[in-house]
Amino acid sequence: MNKDFIRACDGEFDATRLFADAPLRFHTTFRIGGPADLLFYPRNTDEVQKIICMAKEYGEPITLLGNGSNILVRDGGIRGLVIRFGRKMADIRREGTDIIVGAGALLRDVAAFAQKNSLSGLEFACGIPGSIGGAIFMNAGAYDDEMKSVVVSVKTVSPDGDIRLYFSDELDFGYRHSIFQNSDHAICETRLHLRAADRNTILERMEDLNYRRESKQPLAYPSAGSTFKRPPGYFAGTLIEQTGLKGLTVGGAQVSQKHAGFIINIGNATAQDVQQLITAVQKRVSTKHGVQLFPELRIIGEP
Repeated sequence: MNKDFIRACDGEFDATRLFADAPLRFHTTFRIGGPADLLFYPRNTDEVQKIICMAKEYGEPITLLGNGSNILVRDGGIRGLVIRFGRKMADIRREGTDIIVGAGALLRDVAAFAQKNSLSGLEFACGIPGSIGGAIFMNAGAYDDEMKSVVVSVKTVSPDGDIRLYFSDELDFGYRHSIFQNSDHAICETRLHLRAADRNTILERMEDLNYRRESKQPLAYPSAGSTFKRPPGYFAGTLIEQTGLKGLTVGGAQVSQKHAGFIINIGNATAQDVQQLITAVQKRVSTKHGVQLFPELRIIGEP
């Protein structure tokens, strides 16, 4: 990494929010990943804009990271700058039946805020272990609902450092897809539109969904959530289970015996272990069922 860039960052930002050679296994729910050359926690959109412009000036690549809940970081880590959207950009405020949310806010916290304010529409997200920024990026969803149904607008910073506001009809939302997967814009703030409802009714729905999630998913182990996208006409977990792959293990990575749609870290798994296991599952499901599985999780970084 360009040492002049690091010195420039040291002179511009609080040193407690800049970390060199930061192990990314501490910043992903899989607890896997090599080091980032430089990790930065911004506090607001202006800081995101400033550091993106600085990285462009010094020719440093940029990677954007939220809660790391749908990501596999390879063992070689990530070169250049990683902008980590965390609790320093997690403000939540209400305007009528809208909520304005910082990109680092966790979905479960936003859903809880909505419930306390008697606002319905985010119940489906109460158990998704991701940030708002990541949820927008992936159009996260569960229990027959998704972010698309509540997003009004998204404030971003472009790779050139321009601040732009996207409205819902510009976001190209689809199944686990948004326009941001092709644009490299940094999601900084989102406006969500909800509807007034009885807070006790909302809470009952959230408790039911959390119970269903906890009873079916392997939450006792680190993972990146559902490993594979749902193939048309099938469920990935069902296909994997019918292929007899529950418990299949490579190194420290295992197809969960509780829910075959999850690959879990049963102890010091490497990204290579996970990738080899993904490949093995894909080949065997394809051979038995003639169905191709595609990863839902994003795989980033150096081998």
